Amino acid sequence: MAVIETESDIYRWLRLASGVTAHLVALTFTISVAVVARPGSSLFSWHPFLMSLAFAFFMTEAVLVFSPESSLVRSFCRNIRVRIHWAVQLLSLFCALLGLAIIIYNKHINSKPHFATWHGLIGLITVLFIGLQCLAGTTLLYPKLLKNWTLAKLKTYHATSGLIVYLLGCCSLFLGMCSLWFTASVTGVFWYLSILCPVLTGLIIMNQVSNAYLYRKRSQP
Repeated sequence: MAVIETESDIYRWLRLASGVTAHLVALTFTISVAVVARPGSSLFSWHPFLMSLAFAFFMTEAVLVFSPESSLVRSFCRNIRVRIHWAVQLLSLFCALLGLAIIIYNKHINSKPHFATWHGLIGLITVLFIGLQCLAGTTLLYPKLLKNWTLAKLKTYHATSGLIVYLLGCCSLFLGMCSLWFTASVTGVFWYLSILCPVLTGLIIMNQVSNAYLYRKRSQP
């Protein structure tokens, strides 16, 4: 019994450490992109800043709201945390839509093709999926809208689709850092550290969601 309790404590501390790491990485990465992009220096400069704010910071914080160890609002009741999650996700959607609109307009005035790269295509898909995910989230706020679905099943599907959206966002950020603009602005070890950020947060969030929803649901009879 003591061994089991010790393993449980170690696991809990590891989850706390990974959650804190995700908070710090998300914040540091977003600030770093802001420093590199210098939002306001040009029309394009707003695009990387807003997308990093949407995908790296707000989306990460929205998921970590439900972390039992590292949530910044874990002392609040679940109903309040759900609404905070919803509000932060809406902020993510707003920043993503604004960032998308800016890059579309920027390419238009410079006569450049739209969505001609994998970064552009996956970024577009991610923004569309965030919008759908926010709409689908209303079924959890008002589960009576879907009478033939149990709340537990809705939570599982929402968590699964949310994880897919988050990983798409990480992939879009990863590809963005392989762009000509970013590789010309950030070189050497800092580029590798930047690349590591969405990979690390993606793994942490994937582990949290899998343990909180997917694995637990499969384990239940």
